[in-house]
Amino acid sequence: MKKVYVNEKWCLGCHLCEYYCAFANSGKSSMIKALKDRHVVPRIRIEERAGISFAVSCRHCTDPLCVKSCISGALSVVDGAVFIDSDKCVGCCSCIMACPYGALSHNENGVIQKCELCQKNEFGVPLCVQGCPNKAIVYEER
Repeated sequence: MKKVYVNEKWCLGCHLCEYYCAFANSGKSSMIKALKDRHVVPRIRIEERAGISFAVSCRHCTDPLCVKSCISGALSVVDGAVFIDSDKCVGCCSCIMACPYGALSHNENGVIQKCELCQKNEFGVPLCVQGCPNKAIVYEER
């Protein structure tokens, strides 16, 4: 299964992946309509430690702790990828606490969100990968 991988040696810390991610999951037809005058809530985020920038996103684990910890059954694995049924999410944060990578967060409505590899929208390939100017983010099978 293809997943998103980050090469921190190439990450500039520009945060463009965050904007592309927020746009990809906005349901809007243009990035301007999706992001102008709005608080950006991406499913991927850039962190920096000791001068090294890197992107944090869901790793779609083989045996995901977030799915096991979800008390409402909102998280599930489909074809190796972890997905959220936002209608089932009760916002208890058990998945956030269980994820060893810090890849889950709340959206603006208090529901959990995470990278779903842009499989629920029309882009196919994650937009964070397409938008990375330095090709630090890749979508590949390893």
